[in-house]
Amino acid sequence: MSEMSLMEDDVTHQTEKSLRLLALIAKYRDLDCDAAAQLHSVSSLIPPLLQNNGDGVLGCVVLSTCNRFEIYCETGSTGNVESVCSDILAAVSHCSGLDEVSLDCLFERVWGTAVTEHLFGVGTGLHSIVAGEREIAGQIRRALSTAQHAGTASGLLVRLFEATAKTAKEVGARTTLSSSSKSIAVVALELASHGPGFPPLTGASVVLFGTGAYASYVLNMLRSKGCSDVSVFSRSGRAEAFVEGRGATALPKNALASAVATSDLLIGCSGIGTRFGVPELTCGERPVRRSLTIVDLVPSRDFEVVAEDQPDITLIDLESVRQAAPKADAEALFRARELVQRAAQQFQDRERSKTADQAIIVLRQHIQTLLDTEMDLVTRQHSCATAEEINAALRRIVRQFLHVPTVRARELALAGRQDDYTKALEVLFGIHIADRNP
Repeated sequence: MSEMSLMEDDVTHQTEKSLRLLALIAKYRDLDCDAAAQLHSVSSLIPPLLQNNGDGVLGCVVLSTCNRFEIYCETGSTGNVESVCSDILAAVSHCSGLDEVSLDCLFERVWGTAVTEHLFGVGTGLHSIVAGEREIAGQIRRALSTAQHAGTASGLLVRLFEATAKTAKEVGARTTLSSSSKSIAVVALELASHGPGFPPLTGASVVLFGTGAYASYVLNMLRSKGCSDVSVFSRSGRAEAFVEGRGATALPKNALASAVATSDLLIGCSGIGTRFGVPELTCGERPVRRSLTIVDLVPSRDFEVVAEDQPDITLIDLESVRQAAPKADAEALFRARELVQRAAQQFQDRERSKTADQAIIVLRQHIQTLLDTEMDLVTRQHSCATAEEINAALRRIVRQFLHVPTVRARELALAGRQDDYTKALEVLFGIHIADRNP
């Protein structure tokens, strides 16, 4: 590799490092259902543990949704990527019980400027099962809100997630990506409604499993489509509070089997890791040849896989949705990616400017301290200073200010690095030393 290539790599490394962003992205195709459930169940425990164990992580936000698990961190400016990754995996292992070797293979590492573009792409639906889906924007807002409430969202991460929301709005306004797309739940319901023996949704009987934010979204969607016969079941016992004012019915455990027996559709979006088996749900009460459609909207699965000897039961899962999802318009995708890349670059530029602004503030404070000290001395020695005394004071300030740079110049010259010093002066002060006579 040439010296110039090494220099370019070093500059790139410093640029990436300057943003101090690191993300671990779970590769869901390599994630089994049990592991997914374990990760989702401990998502709120990971950030506090990371911040309490050492200074490698300054802030952390976990984005845990129905089809993704991503950990976003701000690291210390002197942090080593591999060392911080190791700390994060150790924290995830401690909270979830999954071994670190498996986790190491599961997560893809993204750092520096690439983190910004990735999250912006996630926020606009570019990385979703259904391209352009709009649910993810709300999930990102909730992830940030959770981290802020827990005190784990650093200033940089707050700005990153807020910029993601802004970018998603811009992409939605300037492209047809979102307007032409459908949510995962909508695609799943369309698949269900086209199944054999499925009644019109307005007359369908539905049992919804779960009481979280996603269950709330699905319930609102069902209501908007005219479905009024919705019952809600929760193993945690939160169904009563969840259905209040929503026009749905809470199901106690002893009424679940009878409700399922007369239902047309079961929708799972709890993701609690404990799956319902068909025998457990039906308990022999379901009429023979009455078709049942099960929609499973979480990667950890709320329901056991349907056996082949149960032809009257149709299972629709995330893979079914992936295959049935409409293809996004190529031009809209291209334009959305272009806007995401531009927004990511603008975010990076703003963050770098903040770093420079801080350096300028420190420099000004340093000079102001020198000035205040010297003028205070002049004032105490001479109640009414003459022009000559003020001039002498200013010269002393200049000498004090230039003392350390002068020492550094000599040290670098002895080390054969006087060109570095000259270039630094030219960049900082806009002077051209080579054009001046000694």
